[in-house]
Amino acid sequence: MKTNLQIIADHYAASARQDVVGMMLDVSPDVAWTEMAGFPCAGTWTGVDQVIDKVFKVLGSEWEAYTFSLDQLIDGGDQIVGVGSYQGTYRKTGKAMQARVTHVWRLAGGKIVGFEQFTDTLLVAQAMRG
Repeated sequence: MKTNLQIIADHYAASARQDVVGMMLDVSPDVAWTEMAGFPCAGTWTGVDQVIDKVFKVLGSEWEAYTFSLDQLIDGGDQIVGVGSYQGTYRKTGKAMQARVTHVWRLAGGKIVGFEQFTDTLLVAQAMRG
């Protein structure tokens, strides 16, 4: 069985490959996924389908070359913290953005059961303003 740290490392590796199926492999069917208020996909989404539809499809359609670069993983047992940066260009304005971000992951029984994002939403909003 994979460790919680390995589950999150695998999620980020799949993200780097733009492999949404791989990203969702260890996500619980009833995951609570929270994108920060002020972020384009703000809200708490429940379940894999909502996460894909309300987060990853939106980011993929509205942003060009949207990526997350992982700098550090912090192993807290059943909570893992990922620290890194977002970058991309908002298609409607052509403005680029780069913002630091922290992800807090909760795991239980070998599955991701919770996700919460913390980022500088002002930098994202500035790129989205026309």
